[in-house]
Amino acid sequence: MKISYLLLLAAISIANVANAETFEGKPRVLDGDTLRFGSVSVRLDAIDAAESNQTCAEASGGQWECGTAATKRLVELVAGGVTCESNKMDLYRRYLATCVNNDGVNVNRALVEEGLVWAFRRYSMEYASIEDAARKKGLGIWQAETMAPWDFRKGSWGGAVATSISSDQKDCPIKGNINNKGEKIYHMPWQRSYPKVKINENKGERWFCTESEAVSSGWRAAATR
Repeated sequence: MKISYLLLLAAISIANVANAETFEGKPRVLDGDTLRFGSVSVRLDAIDAAESNQTCAEASGGQWECGTAATKRLVELVAGGVTCESNKMDLYRRYLATCVNNDGVNVNRALVEEGLVWAFRRYSMEYASIEDAARKKGLGIWQAETMAPWDFRKGSWGGAVATSISSDQKDCPIKGNINNKGEKIYHMPWQRSYPKVKINENKGERWFCTESEAVSSGWRAAATR
């Protein structure tokens, strides 16, 4: 089964859920825009964070770990507890939510305001003006011209396909790994863990063409921290 990265992006559909859902407590932070409450994944709505192994340009001409910085800040923002409200899900069965911490801070907005994530304008303009203000101040990711996370993911996907030496991997570079606890975990080409993961098909490990295919087959996303 072959699928282009552009087709993969097009598949990121959003569906309303029958009833609004509320998630409360101290979640695990998976990356700069994703939380996990038990077995439920919650994606912060209307924003997009740099990937864990992504760096961004500094005003001085150097690079800084913007993906790691967004994740660390999200950890701080939800450390005291958070309430997330959602009425929609994406194709990967993640709830898309606006989260407010126990200090009354809108977590989604705060990350955009501090220049740590992008407003995901392709799907929502909710934080566009907040992003514009952060950009004008040259905060965080806006201190210099840098690559957006969707372009970084596209490049990583293409790189994984181009360097494939396996017919099973060709055009399907998502790695479905089974850890020593028997947990089925999939790794995307842009994640820090990706190069180290080896596939042993004799153990039931496999390649996937899309993230939704991995989810529907019983695999869960790898955490980046």
